[in-house]
Amino acid sequence: MHISSPSAHKRKRGLRKGTIAAASLSALVAGTYALVAPAGAASTTSATASQPQVKRMCSQPSKPGMMACLGLVRTDMVKHHVAGANDTPQGFGPDDLRKAYNLTGDGSGQTVAIVDAQDDPNAAQDLAAYRKQYGLPDCGDGCFKKIDQNGGTNYPSADAGWAGEISLDLDMVSAIAPKANILLVEANSANMSDLGAAVNQAVKSGAKFVSNSYGGGEDASDAQADTQYFNHPGVVITASAGDSGFGVEYPAASPNVTSVGGTSLTKDSSSRGWTEKVWGTSGGGEGTGSGCSTVAAKPSWQKDTGCAKRTVADVSAVADPATGVAVYDTYQSNGWQVVGGTSASSPIIASVYALAGAPSSGSNPASFPYKNPSALNDVTSGSNGSCNPSYLCNAGQGYDGPTGLGTPNGLKAFTG
Repeated sequence: MHISSPSAHKRKRGLRKGTIAAASLSALVAGTYALVAPAGAASTTSATASQPQVKRMCSQPSKPGMMACLGLVRTDMVKHHVAGANDTPQGFGPDDLRKAYNLTGDGSGQTVAIVDAQDDPNAAQDLAAYRKQYGLPDCGDGCFKKIDQNGGTNYPSADAGWAGEISLDLDMVSAIAPKANILLVEANSANMSDLGAAVNQAVKSGAKFVSNSYGGGEDASDAQADTQYFNHPGVVITASAGDSGFGVEYPAASPNVTSVGGTSLTKDSSSRGWTEKVWGTSGGGEGTGSGCSTVAAKPSWQKDTGCAKRTVADVSAVADPATGVAVYDTYQSNGWQVVGGTSASSPIIASVYALAGAPSSGSNPASFPYKNPSALNDVTSGSNGSCNPSYLCNAGQGYDGPTGLGTPNGLKAFTG
């Protein structure tokens, strides 16, 4: 079979401007909402524009080895710094996400690490505001800790884009595993060498669950990075699949990580109460990443036949900004936002693993969902581009590239 190369998509990613999918004026007006809804209003984002106006939180990589965070923030909604006592922030909150994915437990006793570049000076206070808004346990008892990539407090320079990414990641861990300890490890830069050092530091510091919401193009150095930074048996490492539609990014292509794709999540009247499809825009170019790696070998537990090397993704969760999550960020930002991108789905899945419990010593947790795929919500509709074989970019029954084996339906698929 012929397998479409993602190289063209990589080149496109490197040239794409910061603002994506500019809506027509009429669609923009129809899709503009306040980020805080009055008491009693629905908490989900309900923009009528199918492609809401968004911008990337981080600049695109300018050279090999550079990574970009994969968060997309809505720009067609009015931001509010404070939500009133009886108001509900727009976007999915903790109750929504836990119900959508049938989650139980609270993550007590586990440590989930977030690895990002640069510093967020307001991380602790913004996290506290998010948790207070939703009635989550206070982190004043020491559940949150921030360190640099060497384990100290010599934090890197602050960056507004990465600060927004950090807020997204911390809020998603809080939403899914509200009693887990959260460790934020800030890398000195967006170079893979610094981010990789931060991954190693997270594991050294005791985290059994490490989320990476960034990516860049594949290159020949990936095999060395796998050995240096991501070879941690018995540790869950998740990585975002990308936000530019069909095409593969690293470190999501590493066989040592759980590659996390993205969906559009909406409430409905089904027995589940929710429905999901592949996150992908009608015009192409934006949506969850997926495809066949050109570098990484295929892991033994991945059995799809249309890709001789590593296939992205393994599992998925909500990532579409049109059905995005509520995030609180005040570093050069105005508070409540609606955010999407596979930057949201990676910490969600890392936290689901945390609810399921620490993996066994020597295991590769990326293989766990493949042992029990029936314990996931199979996503069977939607596309993120054009490809051959078709399943690498189109949803269908069973495994597909954009959503992997599916989205969480409880914890069974995430235990060893």
